[in-house]
Amino acid sequence: MKILFPALLAAVLCGACAAPPAVAPPPSGAADTPDAAATLARIRTLAAHNSCSSSSQCHSLPLGAKACGGPEAYLPWSSASTDGARLQALAQRYQAQRVKENAGLASDCSMVGDPGAVCRAGRCQAGGAPAAAQ
Repeated sequence: MKILFPALLAAVLCGACAAPPAVAPPPSGAADTPDAAATLARIRTLAAHNSCSSSSQCHSLPLGAKACGGPEAYLPWSSASTDGARLQALAQRYQAQRVKENAGLASDCSMVGDPGAVCRAGRCQAGGAPAAAQ
């Protein structure tokens, strides 16, 4: 018994000094998925190329998601100078990210109206008729 106790004590103390277990890597693709702020920055960069020659080339893109539903804002963009499919895909990703972020949060539940978009001075700008009427 006299030998067993010191051996057991030594084993416990050596185990306490061992290196901590390795942390598991994040799930595949998690590091490649940008956060909402990064996605919004990509959307704004893509939509910044909004040159136009007529209002028919201008559109408004709903952005984000309020906690009660509906978009947080609208962004004018030009189909003449922007890849609409890529922009829409980023907007859908951003909406999903904002829905996740807003889960369980309170909101003022006010609806943000679509201002539409028009071509002014060769650039698409918010304003004019709603997008549905264009």
